[in-house]
Amino acid sequence: MRFGVVELKLIAMNLLLPTRLCYLPSSTHASTRYFRGGRHQHLRTQLNSSDVDAQLPSNDEASASQQGTAKPSAPTTILPPTKDLKKVVQKTAATFAPRASTATKNPAVPGSALYSVFEVQGYATMMLGGALSFNLILPSNEPDIWRLMGMWSIWMFTIPSLRARDCSKNEKEALNYLFLLLPLLNVLIPFFVKSFAAVWSADTAAFFLIYAWKMEWVKKTE
Repeated sequence: MRFGVVELKLIAMNLLLPTRLCYLPSSTHASTRYFRGGRHQHLRTQLNSSDVDAQLPSNDEASASQQGTAKPSAPTTILPPTKDLKKVVQKTAATFAPRASTATKNPAVPGSALYSVFEVQGYATMMLGGALSFNLILPSNEPDIWRLMGMWSIWMFTIPSLRARDCSKNEKEALNYLFLLLPLLNVLIPFFVKSFAAVWSADTAAFFLIYAWKMEWVKKTE
């Protein structure tokens, strides 16, 4: 049985067409499933990223929380230099200056006989030291122990006698300053002027200047 060319083509097309039609729905279903799966995965990725963004605080919120939780720094207190100097002088004088051996109240209160005795003793030793320094008492042509004691008389006798009284706070501060200042003057001045009288005169001037400053004599007179 012989067929022509046209018949053979028709037979071949009839045989191949069902096969192609069979494969067409499966490929279409696969592409549809891939498209749906990709869209679902894309939506799920967007949802997860939005959840993460919602959980993470923004930069403004983070900075606000850091400012809220930051502890305020304690203000630094700087003491004036005068207060620091006053503390140092008071501590040093309390350590080295003579003081009462007991913690009882000082009996040399203002108006008492003991107060007057210490006051007279202080100024009398100052005048006696000046007489010794100027070589008016026990004169000698050479430096001796008496002139040396006269030079140091204010620091050794006058200041301890006045500190032994129950004096005011300002006077106590003045005596504390003098207790630390006079040794410096007595050591430094002889390098420039070798004179017992000059040292005693400088100590006396410093004594009344410190008293005028701490006791405010100038303001009281005005």
